[in-house]
Amino acid sequence: MMDMTWLSAILVGAGCLALGYIFGTRYPGLLHFKAKTAKDTVVINGEKTRAKLPLEVEKLAEILEDFKMVLVVRNDLKMGKGKIAAQCSHATLGLYKKILHRAPKALDRWEMCGQVKVVVKIDSEDDMLVLQERAKSLNIPTHIVIDAGRTQIAPNSRTVMAVLGPAELVDDVTGGLKLL
Repeated sequence: MMDMTWLSAILVGAGCLALGYIFGTRYPGLLHFKAKTAKDTVVINGEKTRAKLPLEVEKLAEILEDFKMVLVVRNDLKMGKGKIAAQCSHATLGLYKKILHRAPKALDRWEMCGQVKVVVKIDSEDDMLVLQERAKSLNIPTHIVIDAGRTQIAPNSRTVMAVLGPAELVDDVTGGLKLL
């Protein structure tokens, strides 16, 4: 009796599989299940994430050729040379990652210009935040590094701001600062 139950279950399963295959090949649009997602949601590698709109700088990359990145270092923190180099690296990578998918043409333009990077100094955190607001008002992307405070400076200190965009617009934001 036990053998007959297993055999019946296997035959019924195989029959359902065969019917599903036949319907699927003859009527491919008959059973189509689609997960509902919000309009600004995309599925990447099986995970839903909110799609971010392209940045304004992406449009500028199509019409302007000269792009650069400026790294604004806080001079009041008295960081050592190695610390400054590490913080500038964090700022560069942070900004790059921030705009990688939202403004790829802008990154391409910057790379074609030789990945120009200029390092300048600023006197205080407040002055840096004012510059960031100026950049935002011009729709230029920025990234500010916040240090963990494990070595030379206090935790949660804003150390370096990276700004990337058309050279003229970036100069409107950082042009008054002195080279480090």
